[in-house]
Amino acid sequence: MANVRGVTLLAICGVALSACAGGQDGRSAVSTDSARLAELRRVDPEASRLVEGGRAELQRRLRRARGTPLVVNQWASWCGPCRAEFPIFQRLALRSRGRVAFLGVNSKDSLDDARDFLRQHPTPFAHVRDPDASAARLFHGGRSWPTTAFYDASGRLRYTHQGQYATDADLDRDIRRYAIGD
Repeated sequence: MANVRGVTLLAICGVALSACAGGQDGRSAVSTDSARLAELRRVDPEASRLVEGGRAELQRRLRRARGTPLVVNQWASWCGPCRAEFPIFQRLALRSRGRVAFLGVNSKDSLDDARDFLRQHPTPFAHVRDPDASAARLFHGGRSWPTTAFYDASGRLRYTHQGQYATDADLDRDIRRYAIGD
């Protein structure tokens, strides 16, 4: 089973990388995004889903994640720095699968814009809709975009990072330091 998942994740990474080479008219990029989303959902039906429930839903998912380190990223489709760092979260969530869980929190965003953004930029994890940023306040978010929170395996909030991650290495360092505890 682990080998099948590993092969599937490698295929997803291949599709993700090929998406960067989409045509200039946007049509091939859209079809590639649809294919990538379908493949992600074969592995995890919650991939790239925007779920309702706000603060209560986030609390439920935090409880459910106990036993696994968790990275929570607050974002919005209108936020330039969020858009810039989104591919970093896509890549590291795939690389970390099985060791670290990821969850998005879409705060103060239009439902249609958030859904469109997730269709164009599919992730291997779900996103909680947070229209008033009250859910993000659970991890000291809701003040600036993006904000990323790191929970250890016991479910304890270890660190909240305000602002954008510029590189995979920067996010990976904080995952190891705060979520995993290396």
